[in-house]
Amino acid sequence: MKSTSRQFENVISRCRSIFEKKLTDYGTAWRALRPSSITDQIFIKINRLRTLQITGNKKVEESEEEGYIAIVNYAVIGLIQLKKGFSDTLEEPHEEIMELYDHFAHEALELMKKKNHDYGEAWKEMRLTSITDLIYQKILRTKQIENNEGKTLASEGIEANYYDMINYAVFCCIKITQNI
Repeated sequence: MKSTSRQFENVISRCRSIFEKKLTDYGTAWRALRPSSITDQIFIKINRLRTLQITGNKKVEESEEEGYIAIVNYAVIGLIQLKKGFSDTLEEPHEEIMELYDHFAHEALELMKKKNHDYGEAWKEMRLTSITDLIYQKILRTKQIENNEGKTLASEGIEANYYDMINYAVFCCIKITQNI
């Protein structure tokens, strides 16, 4: 499991680097997005990945790995928005945003460690397409919870689904780069 933690941290490091560069380029324009808009951005990314896996036909030059990295970063944005709320004030200190990124990435890592312990790293035996479908299912669940105004009767909430999407997307990146 130590190698999985190391691989996870390497993927998160790549995701963080891209996030930080885009934060420099665009600022915190995403702070204006309502949670449902962030969910829809993740939906667009995972739907594209599923379509590519089903059809094998790609016309936009974004790799699968870049798509999964975008899912990680949008899910972190979703967690930040859940914590802070959306805002029309877009001048957020970059240090604060990066601290929140690191906090949520660390929480995702800790959750992954716990689940990997209990599930015996079963994700390593799964197909990339199956993990993609799990992310797709998580985004559909999130959309339903949002449509229910955040109310659930017996289910985890939006936050738990964002964490699962981060972890599944990281697993996909590991599988792509390690040819697992």
